[in-house]
Amino acid sequence: MANRMKTYFLLGLLTVLFVLIGSIWGKEGMIIAFLFAIAINWISYFFSDKIVLAMYRAKQISYNDYPVIHNIVGELTQKAGLPMPKLYIVPSATPNAFATGRDPNHAAVAVTSGILDLLTENELKGVLAHELGHVKHRDILIATVAATIAGAITMLARMMMFFGGGGNRRQGNIIGLAGILILLILAPIAAMIIQMAISRSREYLADEEGAQLAGNPSYLANALRKLAAGVRRAPMNSSNTATAHMFIVSPFSGKAVLSLFSTHPPVEERIRRLESLRI
Repeated sequence: MANRMKTYFLLGLLTVLFVLIGSIWGKEGMIIAFLFAIAINWISYFFSDKIVLAMYRAKQISYNDYPVIHNIVGELTQKAGLPMPKLYIVPSATPNAFATGRDPNHAAVAVTSGILDLLTENELKGVLAHELGHVKHRDILIATVAATIAGAITMLARMMMFFGGGGNRRQGNIIGLAGILILLILAPIAAMIIQMAISRSREYLADEEGAQLAGNPSYLANALRKLAAGVRRAPMNSSNTATAHMFIVSPFSGKAVLSLFSTHPPVEERIRRLESLRI
């Protein structure tokens, strides 16, 4: 229920923000911005998972493609009392994984090709159990919607910069300048929205749930240790910072601005907590 309320709050916040910026163009601009916000809200709620999967060129996999993954997830979902999610492979050398969807009945779990080359079967089981922990606790909707909203804000600023170049020269310059200013402060604003929506405590809860489901905390602890090192060796392209919070470990190795988007607790602390669990 708490995650659902956060989702509604974020969608409402997006609407208000769009209308306020649309007011630069007067009453007509406010109406257009409101209609645009409604469309984005509808897309965010029902299709944000598909947007994120498409963003990473994720491909749905069948049992014949990857029987090991299907067998692991089938075992874990049965144990957790969850429906079988759709499974995807992301063509990336960065070892990572994420879950998305609006509820357990519309969930998807994706792993990168890099993770399959790095982890043992038991470590992969720990990672997949963690992602199913997010599905079980319904963290996936708020995480996916937050990513879509952060992307929508960036898109809005870029549209302002583009349209600022046309029409009345003076008015165009003002609108273009406003777009540039918004773009300059978008990173911390988008980061704040995601930080507000995604609690670091949810990662600890998903870690604990994953350890329980997998049957051994060391599976996930060892996987996290390898994943952190693997990301340092082969980080993802930093153009998709708004979706960083969805992955089991931060997919970027950079500091500075990228650290604003960090919603992950320190890997060392997550490993310490897992190794202290008694199952």
